[in-house]
Amino acid sequence: MELAVFQEFTEEITSECFFMTESQQEEKVIQLIDLHHFIECFDLNIKILNYIQHPINIIEQNGIKKGILFYNLKHSSFIECNTSEEFKRRHELAELWFVFVEEDTVTNTTHHTDFIIENSLEIFYDNIFLFQFFQSDIQRLK
Repeated sequence: MELAVFQEFTEEITSECFFMTESQQEEKVIQLIDLHHFIECFDLNIKILNYIQHPINIIEQNGIKKGILFYNLKHSSFIECNTSEEFKRRHELAELWFVFVEEDTVTNTTHHTDFIIENSLEIFYDNIFLFQFFQSDIQRLK
């Protein structure tokens, strides 16, 4: 992401999310960085429609609206799956994607698959990915 684009987005977060605490705004910036890097690695034709109002980012891929939720096993609090399903209906999304974001290289995905099973993610999410951020690697888990 170009510095000017990043600055524009962070200014938008600061102005539109004035009601958020500093740490919440910081989480929103991280969400934006994850989203942009994911798009760079996955499909440059994806358009961002909305990322501010909710942890689920609304994107458009090939004319189809989808939602992407980024999740870090080490740092994130889990979002209720029923909330995600309601969000999908309310925003008329064709699909919901769940993306594990990892900073370190992951060779064993057991923790991820256990988390998927424990939280019944396959019921609520159409695609589940493992995104190794610094390696720019995306692996489909479902």
